[in-house]
Amino acid sequence: MPDNIIIFVADHFRAETLAHLGNPAAVTPNLDRLAAEGVSFRNAFCQNPVCTPSRCSFMSGLYPHVGGHRTIGHLMKEDEPVLLRGLKEAGYFVWWGGKNDLVADGVPLDRYCDVRCRGTIPGLNAPADRSCAPDAPWRGGPDSDRFYSFYIGKLDKGDRPFYPDQDWADVIAAVDFVKNPPREPYCLYLAITYPHLPFAVEEPWYGVTDRSRLPARAPVPEEGGGKPAMLRGIVERSRLAGWSKERLDEVHATFYDMCSRVDHQFGLVTDALRESGRYDGTAVLFFSDHGCYAGDFGAVSVNQNTFEDVLTRVPLLIKPPARTNVKPGIRDALVELIDIPATVFDLTGIAPGYHHFGRSLLPLVGGAANEHRDAVFCEGGRLRDEEHCKELEYLPGQDPADVYWPRLSLQAGDGPEHGKAVMCRTADHKYVYRLYEQDELYDLREDPLETTNRAGDPALADILAWFRERVLRFFVETADTVPLHPDQRGS
Repeated sequence: MPDNIIIFVADHFRAETLAHLGNPAAVTPNLDRLAAEGVSFRNAFCQNPVCTPSRCSFMSGLYPHVGGHRTIGHLMKEDEPVLLRGLKEAGYFVWWGGKNDLVADGVPLDRYCDVRCRGTIPGLNAPADRSCAPDAPWRGGPDSDRFYSFYIGKLDKGDRPFYPDQDWADVIAAVDFVKNPPREPYCLYLAITYPHLPFAVEEPWYGVTDRSRLPARAPVPEEGGGKPAMLRGIVERSRLAGWSKERLDEVHATFYDMCSRVDHQFGLVTDALRESGRYDGTAVLFFSDHGCYAGDFGAVSVNQNTFEDVLTRVPLLIKPPARTNVKPGIRDALVELIDIPATVFDLTGIAPGYHHFGRSLLPLVGGAANEHRDAVFCEGGRLRDEEHCKELEYLPGQDPADVYWPRLSLQAGDGPEHGKAVMCRTADHKYVYRLYEQDELYDLREDPLETTNRAGDPALADILAWFRERVLRFFVETADTVPLHPDQRGS
């Protein structure tokens, strides 16, 4: 019998928020345990720093530019490849819980899964303490420096064991499924919302992070420092640059607290798997679609076309089934989320039926390889005349009362802020090609927080030239995909 598969996807979870990767402030015992039994990839990167483009990419093995999935409003269409559908067509019972942000409205979801679950629990319709409405108490009014901060802090769970939100409902439903699956083999795909902002979490997770052990945050960008216009504009319009270190630390720590709640919820699913007797024979994957600023650079949210590691470097952990060779531990190789479908296809023996750009991670998992890619890529932004890519029809971002206004107001303009860009990152350097403004180049050995843009430094001229050539090769190699089977031609 083929192996069962569990794919657990968080939203906004940053890679360094894991204790086993050396962060003394992180509290992630369940993910640390998974890393000890399987493999954790220290240098895993998403292919776009916002939800929908990233999910379209990691569910297909294709880069965002191949299908034009560069905004939150351009989702997978019925004729595009999606890993879940490939598993279902191969005979897997597919249970899909949590978020969508993947398949367009109107496409029948029974093509992708046998069960599309949105869990329900008592009290789920309780007052929305995480509301981002203009009059939400935490925002403090339009003139407050908290208005765009997304910071709430401790959630009041009352006399309940946890705050009754949709994530908890979906996690509990996933646990029930794992304990009593209707048939095997199955794939459980759970896409939760946390630690997506706003920054808010209930006890016992609120406060679990030792505030005194937080790692250094990236500072607010200096004027003329070479950081992109989008980041500088977000910092200015979010009004957080004047916040004290202590206030930004609390944002950062609450984000860590939220990650600890995700770790606990993940542990509930894997504990249920152990209790069912199926843990050893199940492939378990945990990762996130992208990260978020959470106080770094004086920003809190995300955006589509800047590529700092806090946005693009994500957790990726894989525990293969017992029959698959594994050398447990941490891998430093550069990997991409588009490698996930290739890895699942390799585990299951399923032929994908289309050409993609992912590479199986099993050689790294088994210890047969130490290297994987010479560089990883992330991309985003738009051309100036791509009016349909401003996303204004999906979010009311032109209204300053909207909590996302600092970013969306910049996306709506005709300046360079939302311009198309691509990141190329190696182990030691990061390069960003920008269509409408200065490129970026960072020496990550000397400047891991990416504070000093050295694209104009003659000392790095050879490195800059190598990156420009590598970006060109990337787009030539991945510009399109040709169907595996040619069409019949008329005489």
